[in-house]
Amino acid sequence: MIKDLLKDAEHRMQGAIKNLSDDLAAIRTGRANPALVERLAISYYGSPTPLMQLASISVPEPRSLMIKPFDAGTLKEIEKAIQASDLGLTPNTDGKVIHLNLPPLTEERRRDLAKQVHARLEETRVAIRNIRRDSHNDMRDFEKEKLISEDDLKNGEEELQKLTDKFIEEVGELGRKKEAEIMEV
Repeated sequence: MIKDLLKDAEHRMQGAIKNLSDDLAAIRTGRANPALVERLAISYYGSPTPLMQLASISVPEPRSLMIKPFDAGTLKEIEKAIQASDLGLTPNTDGKVIHLNLPPLTEERRRDLAKQVHARLEETRVAIRNIRRDSHNDMRDFEKEKLISEDDLKNGEEELQKLTDKFIEEVGELGRKKEAEIMEV
């Protein structure tokens, strides 16, 4: 019973780490990366659709992205969404493709991006702690209902804490890597 709870907690914590990885990939660094724009929501026939479903995204040069829509009719919508986003990029279009040139990051912009990274890291830590809290409450309920013994509860709490510590450390590691990537000139 406790093993099932721990497995569920681990699965949910891995989900939180996956979300963090996706969020961090969308934060701009000095190099062009398709992940910057691939999840950008584009209004396509009235419904928000990720850019990666509407266009191919390539990196022709280290500091530029090329977006080639599958349907030429979506070009204007893609352009609008890029301008409205917080990326701070201006799209250049030639009627068929959109070029995004990534200017070098200023020191101030690097610091702002590092703050964004720290905020996302903290959100993920809170999510992991909430998962721990929920699992811990479930264990206590099982013990109150006499489904598990007091010793099982103690062992389960220790395992849950080890699991939490492991994932919190993983969050810290992802954060350190991303911050180093941002600060790299």
